[in-house]
Amino acid sequence: MAFIFGLLLGFLVGISLIVVFVRFQNVRSRRRTQLAATIAAFARMTVEDSRKLLPPPYYPSWLVFSQYQKLTWLNAHLDKIWPYVDEAASELIRESVEPVLEQYRPIILSSLKFSKLTLGTVAPQFTGVAIIEDDADGVTMELEMNWDGNPSIVLDIKTRLGVSLPVQVKDIGFTGVFRLIFKPLVAEFPGFGAVIFSLRKKKKLDFTLKVVGGDISAIPGLYDAIEGTIRDAIEDSIMWPVRKIIPILPGDYSDLELKPVGTLDVKLVQAKNLTNKDLIGKSDPFAVLYVRPTRDRMKTSKTINNQLNPIWNEHFSFTVEDKSTQQLVVKIYDDEGVQAAELIGCGQFQLKDLEPGKVKSVWLNLVKDLEIQRDTKDRGQVHLELLYSPLGAENGVNPFASVSMTSLEKVLKGGADGNENAENGVSLVPKRKETIVRGVLSVTVISADDLPAADLLGKSDPYVTLTMKKSEIKNKTRVVNESLNPVWNQTFDFLVEDGLHDMLILEVWDHDTFGKEGSISGVYMWAGS
Repeated sequence: MAFIFGLLLGFLVGISLIVVFVRFQNVRSRRRTQLAATIAAFARMTVEDSRKLLPPPYYPSWLVFSQYQKLTWLNAHLDKIWPYVDEAASELIRESVEPVLEQYRPIILSSLKFSKLTLGTVAPQFTGVAIIEDDADGVTMELEMNWDGNPSIVLDIKTRLGVSLPVQVKDIGFTGVFRLIFKPLVAEFPGFGAVIFSLRKKKKLDFTLKVVGGDISAIPGLYDAIEGTIRDAIEDSIMWPVRKIIPILPGDYSDLELKPVGTLDVKLVQAKNLTNKDLIGKSDPFAVLYVRPTRDRMKTSKTINNQLNPIWNEHFSFTVEDKSTQQLVVKIYDDEGVQAAELIGCGQFQLKDLEPGKVKSVWLNLVKDLEIQRDTKDRGQVHLELLYSPLGAENGVNPFASVSMTSLEKVLKGGADGNENAENGVSLVPKRKETIVRGVLSVTVISADDLPAADLLGKSDPYVTLTMKKSEIKNKTRVVNESLNPVWNQTFDFLVEDGLHDMLILEVWDHDTFGKEGSISGVYMWAGS
C-alpha cells in the first residue's frame, strides 16, 4: 500500500513539475516575443515618434537624432578616387555656377568669371545616408556631407572703372545634404535611365574673400556684393528644387527637368505682439516672404512705422516647383533706416499642408532661427491667408481678387463707412468676380543670329531683357561678350495674373561698360497667345 501511495505521489509530483515547466516556458516565450516586438517597434521609431514620447525640452542639449546611417566605408574609398572626382566636379561647377554668377553680377562689376577652379586635395566626408521612399518610379538617396577643404578658387573680376581684381575664395566650410535620384527605373543595366542630383539642404556655408596681392576692403561695398552674388548663384544653380540631370542611358529626360507645378497666393494680413527692437519708441516692422530665397523671387512688404501690431493686407504671388518639399518663409524685420535691418522673428509653413483651391488662414509663431527649434521666447505672431492653385486646375477666378476684404478688414470696417447694406461688417451686395487667366509663363531664351554690330570694332556684347508689361516684372540674361551670334540657354518663369491682357516684351541690348547701352531689337507678344 505504501509502495502504491509513493508511486502515485511521485507520478503527481512529476506531472506537476512538467506542467510548471511548460507553463514557465510558455510565459518565457511570450515575454521574449513581446520584447522582440518592442525592440522592433523601437527600431522603426522615427524622430517624430520619439518627440511624441518625450517632448524636446526634456532632451539633453548634446542629444541629436539623425535618420542617416554611417558611411565610414564610403569615405575611405572617396579619399582614393578624390583626384578624379575633383577634376570632373570642378568642370561641372564651372559650367553650372559661372552663368548664374554673371546673371547676379553686381552693378559695380562689368565681368565676373572663374579664372581658376579646383576643389583641392581634401575630400569631403559623408556622415550619413538615407533612402527616401516616396517615388515608385525611382530611388531617392540623401547624403549628409561635411567639407572643410583646401580648394583653389580664383574669381577674375573687372570693375566698371576698368580695374581687374583676382579675388580668391578661401577657408570654405560646408555642411549640407545632397539628394540623388535614380530615375526612371528600367529593365536594362544599370537599372535606371538618369541620375538627378541637387543640394537638398544647406546647413552651413562659410568662406572668406581676399584680393590676390591686395585688400578687398579698399573698394567699399565690394566684399558684400561678391559674397551675396556667390550665395545667390549657389542657391539658384543647385539648391533643391533646382536639379541637374545626368543621362546614363539614351533617352528623353525632359520630363525630369524643373518645371512650375502651381502658384501660391499669399495675403500678408497682420502681425501682433512683435518684440520691440528700439530703445526709444517702437519697431518699424516690414516682412520679407519667399519660397526660394533668391533675390528675384523674394517679396518685401511696406514698412509700418512705430507699431508692434502692424496691419499690412498685402498680396503676393509665388511660383511653386515642388509642393511636397517647399515651404513659405516669412521674416519680420525692424527697419533701421540707413543701417541694416534687424530681424525680429521668422516662421515657415509647409506647402504640402495646403489643400488645392482652398484659402487657408494661419497664424505663425515667430522664432529666432528656423533651424534651431529650442528657442521658446515669444517674438510675436504673423497672420497669413494662403491659396495654392495647381497649374491646369484653376477655375479662372482669383479668390483674393473677388474678396477685397480679409476677415480682419471686415471687423475693422464694420459698416463704419455708412453702407446701409452691410451686416456684421460684410457687404450684402454681391461682388463681381473678375474672370482672369492666371498661371506661370516659362520662357527659354536660346540664342540669336546675325545681330547688328553695335561697337566700333564690329562686335556687340548682347543680352536680352524680358518684361511683363502689366505687372512690370523684369528679368535679363547674362551678357555674351563680343558676339553677333550669342547663345544664352536661360529659362525664366513669370507669374501672369491676367494672360489675356498682359504682354511679354523681349529686347536685345548691347552692354556698354562706360557709355550708354543701346537697344538692338525688340519683340512684343501677348502672354495669352
